[in-house]
Amino acid sequence: MAHTLIQVDAFTAKPFRGNPAAVCLLESAMPESWLQNVAAEMNLSETAFLLPEDGCFRLRWFTPTVEVDLCGHATLASAHVLWEVGLVARESGIRFLTRSGELTARAEDGWIWLDMPARRTRAAVLPPAVKNALGVSTVWEGVADHDLFVELATAGEVCGCTPDMALLRTAVDHGLIVTARADEPGLDFVSRYFAPGVGIDEDPVTGSAHCALAPYWAEHTGKSLMSAQQVSHRGGDLRVRVEPKRERVLVGGQAVTVLVGKLA
Repeated sequence: MAHTLIQVDAFTAKPFRGNPAAVCLLESAMPESWLQNVAAEMNLSETAFLLPEDGCFRLRWFTPTVEVDLCGHATLASAHVLWEVGLVARESGIRFLTRSGELTARAEDGWIWLDMPARRTRAAVLPPAVKNALGVSTVWEGVADHDLFVELATAGEVCGCTPDMALLRTAVDHGLIVTARADEPGLDFVSRYFAPGVGIDEDPVTGSAHCALAPYWAEHTGKSLMSAQQVSHRGGDLRVRVEPKRERVLVGGQAVTVLVGKLA
């Protein structure tokens, strides 16, 4: 049975930027080992698998090595694919059933908005090995669920940060969010995301990290709607809206298809 496989660059309107994700449209449920093998074959930060279920879609995300609980860019890519191939009308929202509960997506003015759970940060001292791996002084240190979280003094320090990946790989179990206030007009904050614990040295653009970044910067800026940029080598542009009463974050981005094929 041939399954459609589409590669999408997410959080960008230009091919070969943003974060690439593979989206596999399943014809039927497949064994977990098969899903993991496909993700390893694609060798992207995440591969998403979609299966229709009760008027919505079961969505699972795999890195080349493990299944993850939440992935923003592959969810955005999945919504883009479902609208583009005509499985869902563009004026209709999409419901995803995931390990992080129900997620929804809607299209508006050329942007895709994901409704995702907010992630709160709390102060915590980073292990010395993490600080040594980063090689820069921090303004604030904490954790957001399973991720470590640090604020640096300037956007330039975030852009120029060159962690010792060998050391970071031994010091970080899951991921490390690095952020600073932006210094460009029209931008509120910048970030990078390192996830050696799940087989990704640096993720180009990370929607799930912005579920923690958005509430953090909302508290520091007093703004609920913000523009953000992930300043990896490929780079990506996002909009975020914090809805504290619902404990949700709306994460907005664009996407472009770069490859369409069939799994033999």
